[in-house]
This record gives sequence, C-alpha cells and structure tokens, in this order.
Amino acid sequence: MQYGHSSNQSRNKQRGVVLVVSLVFLVALTAVASALMLNTTTDMKMSGASEAKVVANQEAFAATDELIFRQVRPAAGGRNDFALPIITFANGNRDVLVDLVQSNTQNDVTSATIGLANNEFVLESDCPHSRSASSTQVFTCNMLRVQIIKVYGRKQNSTIQVNSGIAQQLLR
Repeated sequence: MQYGHSSNQSRNKQRGVVLVVSLVFLVALTAVASALMLNTTTDMKMSGASEAKVVANQEAFAATDELIFRQVRPAAGGRNDFALPIITFANGNRDVLVDLVQSNTQNDVTSATIGLANNEFVLESDCPHSRSASSTQVFTCNMLRVQIIKVYGRKQNSTIQVNSGIAQQLLR
C-alpha cells in the first residue's frame, strides 16, 4: 500500500510542476502579446501621422493652384498681381491670403504671398526660353514666387511650405 501512496505524492508533485511551468509560459506569452500590441499602436500612430502629412501636402498644392487661378482669372473688380509692374514688389511680398476662399476654409493656411524670385535689384528680366514664337526684346517677364505656408497635425505644430515659380510675360 505504501507503494501506491508514494505514487500519489509523485503525481501531485508533477501536477504542481506542470502548474508552475504553465504559469511561466502564460506570463511569457502575455509579455510577448503586450509588446506586439505596443508596437502595433506605435505603427498606427506613425501611419496616421504619415497620412496627415500627405493630406496636408495635397491641400497646400491645392491652395497654390487656387491662388494662381485667382490671379490669372480675378473676380469682378479684382486684379492680376502677376501682371503688376515689378516695382510693386520692391518693398517685399504681397499678402494674398484673402484670395484663398475655397482651400482655406479651416484657416490652416497661415501665409499666402507673391513676391520676387531671385531679383534683389528689382530689375525687369528676359523671359525664360520658350517654344512659343515671339520677337526678341519684345517681352519681359515678371519672375515671381508664390509661397503657401500651411499648418497641420493634431496640435497644428507642423508646417508645410510650397514655393512655385511664375513667369508672367509683359510687353515692353
């Protein structure tokens, strides 16, 4: 009989060891699962931030397109700032933020300006090479820069700046 009694004790000890081993495995698997969940959360945040930047870029490009459109085809009573005499830009950039009526509905475009591009002496310059037929020295060009600055992000603390070059032909 004693032989059977020691067999029961051995089984109980084995059950205890199995319980301890299973708890160790459970803790290890829980740690791995929580680490994977943490990485997934970080990946989701990075993915969201990347998407926000892409959207902000597209909105800034759309604002640039709208600004150029509003200058080329001004509303009634408006004017095309691209065709103004170059001396108009001698004192700095012209603020045209009010022209963005469709792409700045959330007021996240903080700056929209038109200014001279690489013309420190405010001189009329020849137009860049073009395939369209024209007589030499008949046209000059206003070489201008359109600049849009847009804020984005959860706390509006990131910025995107889009610069576009404009060559507006003018008769001499």
